[in-house]
Amino acid sequence: MSKSPKVITLGCRLNAFESEIMRTQAENAGLENTVIFNTCAVTSEAERQARQQIRKLRRENPDTRIIVSGCAAQIAPAKYGAMPEVDQVLGNEEKLKIESYSPDKSQDKILVSDIMRATEIAGHLISGFQSRSRAFVQIQQGCDHRCTFCIIPFGRGNSRSVPIDHIIDQVGHLTEQGYQEVVFTGVDISSYGGDLPGRPNLGQMTQCLLAAVPELQRLRLSSLDPAVIDYQLMDLIAAEPRLMPHIHLSVQAGSDLILKRMKRRHNRQDIIDLCARIRRLRPEVVFGADLITGFPTESDTMFEDTLRLVDDAGLTYLHVFPYSLRLETPAANMPQVADKVRKSRAAELRRKGEDTTAAYFEKLPGQTAKILVERNSQGYTETYAPVRLDQEFEQGAIVSALITGSSPEGLIVELTP
Repeated sequence: MSKSPKVITLGCRLNAFESEIMRTQAENAGLENTVIFNTCAVTSEAERQARQQIRKLRRENPDTRIIVSGCAAQIAPAKYGAMPEVDQVLGNEEKLKIESYSPDKSQDKILVSDIMRATEIAGHLISGFQSRSRAFVQIQQGCDHRCTFCIIPFGRGNSRSVPIDHIIDQVGHLTEQGYQEVVFTGVDISSYGGDLPGRPNLGQMTQCLLAAVPELQRLRLSSLDPAVIDYQLMDLIAAEPRLMPHIHLSVQAGSDLILKRMKRRHNRQDIIDLCARIRRLRPEVVFGADLITGFPTESDTMFEDTLRLVDDAGLTYLHVFPYSLRLETPAANMPQVADKVRKSRAAELRRKGEDTTAAYFEKLPGQTAKILVERNSQGYTETYAPVRLDQEFEQGAIVSALITGSSPEGLIVELTP
């Protein structure tokens, strides 16, 4: 085990951003021979896997200090504090503070404050990401909505936004370090700005950033709530080439009744209309979507509505999750769908997603693309299509290529001058 502290990141891109802060704080505090788990609580399965990894690490490294943080630790600190493998538990606020990582073993085992009282976001600047080609930048934290299946607001608190000037400083700093692509991340980035003076929206902030940091080559948005995409953002999607034509939507279902029971703020037709509108503004745009199968009360007919939505809205990349029961959520008290049915529907929807992705890839030969290079000669186009390159490039470089074909693993290309 390395003497320097190691952070194991589980879950979302926001965790990935925060893990860089945690690693720096732990190093500056002088921690050695320590592993910090930055956990996820989005599903019960995510928590189970986290506990499994913690136990495995302890078996293999009996002398290593283990700290557990992240959403799972914030929501259930006593559960992780009771694990004999765990030396310390830090909440989502505490994990970003250098004083939490004191090597002094006499510190309280559980340092977790009330996240619902948090009103600001710590203004840390990070310089990079270990083994990553693109940079994640936090623009927002927390969520004011209460979807019936979701526990995350209780791990992250209420929605609060990063001031525009700090986002500009952070992105400018990262471009100076050589990053050419940035991904905006948060819990509910569509709600950006509602708590700031003047209430700037996501589109206004994005426009300010792109004007202030002309060196930034590519900007991506993480998952958007389709109910609140502002008109300034729509204008940018239409006219700003540095904003990548890949829009990922938090759809969750294609049945209006299920969406209502989830307490979502959109319906099926809203998704179809939004995708059609954006496609008219920018024809090359590609849509991704988060979708849940087997939500409580979902019938075969309701699941068919979700399957049909993939074609009706023109969705290309599907992130499919079988519903995972959370005892602390309203959905846990609804009539449950059998686990076998949830998983079989997820498998069917994933096959549908593989078909739509393959159909999209088949349309691309003859077109040119700019590819952000990742490790092992892999990369991604502007529309987030994966590519295997036939020669080595520096990680993080952007190279031009002609698309000549496709395979199940991604696009086949020839490099162009």
